[in-house]
Amino acid sequence: MSEKTNLIAINAESAPLRTKPSNYPEPFAVRMLGREKRILGDLFGITNFGVNLTRLAPNAVSALRHAHTKQDEFIYILQGFPTLYTDEGCTQLSPGMCAGFKAGTGNGHHLINETTEEVLYLEIGDRTPGDEGSYPDDDLKAILMESGKWKFVHKDGTPY
Repeated sequence: MSEKTNLIAINAESAPLRTKPSNYPEPFAVRMLGREKRILGDLFGITNFGVNLTRLAPNAVSALRHAHTKQDEFIYILQGFPTLYTDEGCTQLSPGMCAGFKAGTGNGHHLINETTEEVLYLEIGDRTPGDEGSYPDDDLKAILMESGKWKFVHKDGTPY
């Protein structure tokens, strides 16, 4: 058993930062500047779902606006006042608020920190095989490979 799966408990903010700031290909990865993720679930050997502690600097975004075909997602705001953008428009969030995104709806969503203060939130998502991500505002599609890694292609299927 690896050392990571022997953990009982940690202070979430002391967890290591994700080494790769973004999985997106360029020109999209650079748009994730100001976002830091601490991958919490993996530290405990959790494989059925992911848990991240994410910090957004002022003007940073959580992700490109996206929707999943099979992955449910959930966020819980710990600090700050991000704006949630969905197909319905924008909603100001505050500490203690949460939002969920059911798989298969096609409702694109992401957070933007439009304030001068940092935002801190938990994001939780399952890891259902065969998931795909669509990006309504960008020429991008994501395909979850059997290896658990994301493959990114243009909407017409050509690779980046």
